[in-house]
Amino acid sequence: MENFLKCNFCGRKKDEITFLISGINGHICNFCIEKTYSIIHKKFSTEKTDFEEKIYNIKNKKIQIKKPKEIKNFLDKYIIGQNEAKKIISVAVYNHYKRIQYDKNKNKDDIEIDKSNILLIGNTGTGKTLLAKSISKLLKVPFTIADATTLTEAGYVGEDVESILTRLLQSVNYDINHAEKGIVFIDEIDKISRKKNNPSITRDVSGEGVQQALLKLLEGAIINVPPQGGRKHPDQKMIQINTDNILFIAGGTFDGIEKIISDRINQFSIGFIIKKRKKEKKNYLQNIIANDLRKFGLIPELIGRFPIITYLDPLNKITLKKILIEPKNALIKQYKKLFNMDKISMNITDDALDIIVDETIQLGLGARGLRTFCEKIFVDYIFEMKESNKILNIDKNMVIKKLFYS
Repeated sequence: MENFLKCNFCGRKKDEITFLISGINGHICNFCIEKTYSIIHKKFSTEKTDFEEKIYNIKNKKIQIKKPKEIKNFLDKYIIGQNEAKKIISVAVYNHYKRIQYDKNKNKDDIEIDKSNILLIGNTGTGKTLLAKSISKLLKVPFTIADATTLTEAGYVGEDVESILTRLLQSVNYDINHAEKGIVFIDEIDKISRKKNNPSITRDVSGEGVQQALLKLLEGAIINVPPQGGRKHPDQKMIQINTDNILFIAGGTFDGIEKIISDRINQFSIGFIIKKRKKEKKNYLQNIIANDLRKFGLIPELIGRFPIITYLDPLNKITLKKILIEPKNALIKQYKKLFNMDKISMNITDDALDIIVDETIQLGLGARGLRTFCEKIFVDYIFEMKESNKILNIDKNMVIKKLFYS
């Protein structure tokens, strides 16, 4: 019986080969095993070489430095208005990455250029986070968003400030060289302000102490970072990151700072001019100075780490309507695309858009509030979608019915 055995792959008989391995329903000879190993080894070695080449290109790829006007033109596609903030950020980002390229080629006797971190101040939903995301999308650099509200002093329940860099490392799969040229957006920076008249008898572990811990991180130093984030332990292996070339952009609403600015600006003697001043509606944020931030609760050392301070204008009805329909990823464009995937043409009237904008202004959530009302309007149409309906026209009455009577 054994004399009739043969390899199911090449057909060689047992007396023609060195050995034959039997399986459940077949056999394979030593020649076919060697051939299979050769094919697999060649394929995987080629794939590994391609992968290593991609990693090398990423690590050594030069960041394409775009001119400030090019950066602003790109931001205009995603963000409506906020021209002053976009101009300031475009120049700051351009100078920062030009500085990185300069540092690579400078001699010991050359002038050292300091980095300029950015502080964005504006109401919720005005586009602080979107500005930072759009910049990273344009430059194709590592980017992460960190929430300052979770940060506490070392040794307390919460996160150490070094966990900010852990997220940046994770975004580039722990490629340190790549991470050291990234952008970190610290959101809700105003929530770590020094607490005034704190009624609690416990220590303020998420206020001034966190600001002091951030100083070295923002200035530029070699920081020991826990690879998995969380709390640091003495026996934990740390990753060292140099933050000299990491651009930090901080954002916050700074609720109540307008009163501080107003009190500083409107210091005049009592007289008939008071009535005239009260009638004027101003955006006080455009007059913000470092001393206002100090009075709000930020320590002078932290303010000094953000040499570029800019503001975002509050959104009015005209701006909100443009946000709905004009940007590259505008909400109405997104919903039209979703309906188009189901071969339905969706149209919405200007009157309907005006109602959405009016309700958003009353809600006071800025551009984020637009999605709240859009979801409420479109969810039933998407749920009750019929293949026979090829056109969906949404007018003022339909929006009123969905928002106020559903």
